[in-house]
Amino acid sequence: MHSKKPTQTWVSPRDSDWIVHHPHGKRASGIFDDKADAVDFGRQVSKHLKTEFIVQKGNGKIQFKDSHGNDPPKIKG
Repeated sequence: MHSKKPTQTWVSPRDSDWIVHHPHGKRASGIFDDKADAVDFGRQVSKHLKTEFIVQKGNGKIQFKDSHGNDPPKIKG
C-alpha cells in the first residue's frame, strides 16, 4: 500500500518529551527530551520533505508555523 506524502511536520509535547510527527502518521519521526532539539530536527525533516512546519507550545497551542514548500505561486497584480 502506497501512502501519500505528508504535507505537514509537527513538533508537539507528549508527556515530558517533545515529538516530531506527521498528521495521520503511524509513529513519531523523533522523540526528544529538549524542545530545541525537536525543533531543529523537525525543521530539517520539513525542509527535506517540503512540508509546512508547525511547532506547538507546552499547552498544545500553536507557537509558530513556517513553510518549506508547496507555497502557492506569487501572482503579480
